[in-house]
Amino acid sequence: MGNGLSRLESRFYRDPDHVDRLRKETDRAISPQEAAELGLVTEALDDLDWDDEIRIAVEARASLSPDALTGMEANNRFVGPETIETKIFGRLTAWQNWIFTRPNASGEDGALRRYGTGRKAAFDRKRV
Repeated sequence: MGNGLSRLESRFYRDPDHVDRLRKETDRAISPQEAAELGLVTEALDDLDWDDEIRIAVEARASLSPDALTGMEANNRFVGPETIETKIFGRLTAWQNWIFTRPNASGEDGALRRYGTGRKAAFDRKRV
């Protein structure tokens, strides 16, 4: 990566002991519960609330602009020490080109224009 960190080191930035522990867990299958305990998944849902939890997760993601999600993902890739590459590719490019200037944000039905109006933004999901 542009900052010299692996994806695992980026995910667990400033926790080298955790990264070392995870490296020892390679080459074997782990259960969803183990993945949750290791911090490798956001959530490990149980069967009891599965339908409601999935519905809520899908609704939450659908409420965000695809362009914003792309930019947020790019930002999350570039944690840690700032380099010229992370500034350009992880921050400036993401926010200036993917978010603020695209119709999903600044278009007539975009998120920035509808923010605070009580009306949902209408996103073009084919863009990303």
